[in-house]
Amino acid sequence: ESALSERERERGSMPREIITLQVGQCGNKVGCEFWEQLCAEHGISRNGLLEDFATASCGDRKDVFFYQADDDHYIPRALLLDLEPRVIEGIKASEYGRLYNPENIYISPAGTGAGNVWVSGYNQAEKVVDKIINMIDREADDCDSLEGFVLCHSIAGGTGSGMGSYILEALNDHYPKKVITTYSVFPQSSSDGNVVVGPYNSMLAMKRLTLNADCVVALDNTALNRIAQERLLVESPSFRDINSLVSTVMAASTNTLRYPGYMNNDLVGMLASLIPTPRCHFLCTGYTPFTNLSRQASIRKTSVLDVMRRLLDSNNWMVSATTRRGCYMSILNLIQGDVDPIEVHKSLQRIRERKLARFIPWGPASIQVGLTRKSPYVETKHRVSGLMMANHTGIRYLFKRIVSEFDRMYKRKVHLKHFEVEGGLFADGFEEFDSSREVVQNLISEYQAAESDEYLDYGSTIESRLTSTDPREPPAAAAAATTSSSSSSAASSSSAYSSL
Repeated sequence: ESALSERERERGSMPREIITLQVGQCGNKVGCEFWEQLCAEHGISRNGLLEDFATASCGDRKDVFFYQADDDHYIPRALLLDLEPRVIEGIKASEYGRLYNPENIYISPAGTGAGNVWVSGYNQAEKVVDKIINMIDREADDCDSLEGFVLCHSIAGGTGSGMGSYILEALNDHYPKKVITTYSVFPQSSSDGNVVVGPYNSMLAMKRLTLNADCVVALDNTALNRIAQERLLVESPSFRDINSLVSTVMAASTNTLRYPGYMNNDLVGMLASLIPTPRCHFLCTGYTPFTNLSRQASIRKTSVLDVMRRLLDSNNWMVSATTRRGCYMSILNLIQGDVDPIEVHKSLQRIRERKLARFIPWGPASIQVGLTRKSPYVETKHRVSGLMMANHTGIRYLFKRIVSEFDRMYKRKVHLKHFEVEGGLFADGFEEFDSSREVVQNLISEYQAAESDEYLDYGSTIESRLTSTDPREPPAAAAAATTSSSSSSAASSSSAYSSL
């Protein structure tokens, strides 16, 4: 019996590995920033070697995202995929170029890219899918307990959108029991975008994100540019500024996997409470405080209540959604820093009393809070920082914008020649557009229906009564709050507030 218990403890402490796939220009640039952040947080040098100041006793799990080569240097569990060489060649020539496994890099021999056309990226991925799956299988075979995949891409271009879509479908077929999470960058409105067929690409990618992903962390360029201008005080944000914001969210959202504690130690456990129904798996994220280290005026005093209030402010969200319309289905706040659990309990009580969060009427009204550990190797200017991952019905307005921009072009049959000449799914017509639009419209309808207390009957009574106008907002629910500490010092301090 004691031997069995020992094996169970070993299995419970075993890292659940995650393989990252970076697809296209945006995916690889963001992924590069993400790995630089992870190296800093785990004390790994740009060559993959453990820094002299880093110790093995800090309690982190490097094996979730890295593995060690025979010479003990750390290699990311990452695949870098692109149809044109410029971005990946730039990464290989950078200071972190030796970090990656060269066998996990794929650049199309043609090197011509996808021309910003979804179907071109999709068709090219179909031709080389066996090679890509072999690369993924090799990485998966090196894992002791593979938990899932993270796909990083954008949905408006050709490679990240088209090739990313095909890879999502292939992953779903080959690894049906593994969790597939995406960090998907949504485009700005078409009036500001530089991809003329962006609305078509976005619609086709949205179908695959809806049907083939288990969780989609939505990040849109409109919100990211606004945050860079208003929070970082950058007048004209560069791609690096925007990518840095995305990588910050990626690193913060995986912190509990890499620095484990009492709860939220694996991807499945963290996502289970955030996604109440399979189709409603699109998450909003917020982060605070952002700091421009070149501007000392941006450093301010922080408290748990201040951080949690700001996370509920949609101006700090990285997606264009608003809390004035819709309601929360779930909230998970990951608070990092020098935090007393009692301070967390008091802050949650203030939020509940002031009814700062409106929840769905058919499910538990709760804010989950995890206290996460800071990396001992990264100095931060603030005492407390926080990341919010929330499932909010207001995200449907982002999808509505995509549908509206798609309809405006599709009704006039604008730029369809780009898809017709590529063939593939469009060899015999444009039914794929109609199918994709139907999937996205059903997703919008489901998020709308989730705001009703009759949502559990969705599909029988509510669907027939949905109209194009928004339903009346439900009354604010009395928020319950549950807290769980991911730090060893606060592991026994979890408690709950019950709804009345």
